[in-house]
Amino acid sequence: MKALRFPTLKFSTEDYHQMIHFGILKEDYFIELIKGEIFEMSPVGFKHASCVNKLNQLLSIKLGEQVIISVQNPIKLNNNSEPQPDLVLLKPREDFYAFNHPNPDDIFLLIEVADTSIDYDRNIKLPLYAESKIQEVWLIDLNQNFLEIYQNPQKNYYQNIQKLSPENTVNLNNPTEIKIDLQKLF
Repeated sequence: MKALRFPTLKFSTEDYHQMIHFGILKEDYFIELIKGEIFEMSPVGFKHASCVNKLNQLLSIKLGEQVIISVQNPIKLNNNSEPQPDLVLLKPREDFYAFNHPNPDDIFLLIEVADTSIDYDRNIKLPLYAESKIQEVWLIDLNQNFLEIYQNPQKNYYQNIQKLSPENTVNLNNPTEIKIDLQKLF
């Protein structure tokens, strides 16, 4: 006897927000909407939280009011994906994105910090970011102590990938040119 297969129910961002509004999903759940499916996010460990805090402080000091630094908040990529990256450098807006989530055109740089979520970030989220034309993504691999820089998005991949160790420095060019000593992140 063969098992019956039913199609997976896919949600739009509107459906997702309605489920939160009516209490079906709670705002404090660690979830995100990816290609119409609701994924549970990995818990944030000490090393992960420390790296995000270091990034936040470092970028705040170096960039000041040239950006809005969004930490673990949603971005809207399309009508069925609303991930919550660890850190995003956004174009400044007077309303601080009070009436809608940022979209790819609002993003200077998106950063994912990964330890237990490395495969999910690399294989699920990075192709989605490329497909959405996010120009630069950093993936900080806490397991291997590497920063992977992804640039030049194509259909669902990045054409340019650079891998840096803690001994390196990285140049951020947008919105302004700054140099970051990677030793400070790991």
